[in-house]
Amino acid sequence: MINKDFYNQDVISIQQFTREDLETLFEYADRAKKHKDKKLELLKDKVVMLAFFEPSTRTRFSFEVAAKRLGADVVGFSGEEGTSISKGENFTDTIRMLDSYSNLIVIRHKLEGAAKYASEIAENPVINAGDGKQHHPTQAMIDLYTIREIFGTIDELTYAVVGDLRYGRASTSFIYGLLIYNPKKLYLVSPPNLGAREEVISYLKEKGVAFEEIRNLEEIIDEIDVLYTIRLQKERFPDITEYEKAKGSYKITLDLLKNAKKGLKIMHPLPKLDEIDKEIDSTEYAAYFQQAKNGVPVRMALLSLIFGVEL
Repeated sequence: MINKDFYNQDVISIQQFTREDLETLFEYADRAKKHKDKKLELLKDKVVMLAFFEPSTRTRFSFEVAAKRLGADVVGFSGEEGTSISKGENFTDTIRMLDSYSNLIVIRHKLEGAAKYASEIAENPVINAGDGKQHHPTQAMIDLYTIREIFGTIDELTYAVVGDLRYGRASTSFIYGLLIYNPKKLYLVSPPNLGAREEVISYLKEKGVAFEEIRNLEEIIDEIDVLYTIRLQKERFPDITEYEKAKGSYKITLDLLKNAKKGLKIMHPLPKLDEIDKEIDSTEYAAYFQQAKNGVPVRMALLSLIFGVEL
């Protein structure tokens, strides 16, 4: 548990944070926005290592831009092909080496627990930029910050999380993040073979949150304030035939939104494929580009707090 003192801490799961922690982070993100397009010198003596063992666009580049705007040097890689892992070096030795070259490691990995394991090896802080199918804490921070920005609150809103809830780490972290606040109700909407995992359902019950698992979004579209959807996580399906069965099973269309509640916002961690009709991109429903844009100030805020500098 971080409990407001972020200094020199690892960030592995959104569940480490309290409401007070996140409010501190969001205040820093608000300040970071005031420095838009400026390069600060707050981390001019620091090196941030981006160890992306798995492909990424928004997460990697927003971390890189955030670190550079704070004045840090940034080094790293995307994919194992250009590293000694492709020659057979083990993960432990790779992390030891990366730790010795930098002051903080941002890691993305396909395996569950990779970031936690890296944090146990590294002497410097480790930030989980997404591992396995369970944790993507900085995405959840961005999601919550964006909701707060749009609605002025995260509490007492009705949420629907739609799509591949079994393999989606962004949706899982988002659900865990919501439980730090007081949502009015949470709907989990998914095809039958892609429902939320048992540990997520157990956590919801443990927290006493009002939630319901349903199959048809149309039934509740007039109730919800925030519709959070994700793509099918093809790369994490253990059986490609299961992916083919689920492909195209959900899509947000303008026709579906005819009965939507006034002010409904649609969120998506991106990349999106065909789960949201492209016509929605230019409507007042779309919040996903604002969400992506907030990646830089939120990650600037987190880096500032971990390194103990004032924005």
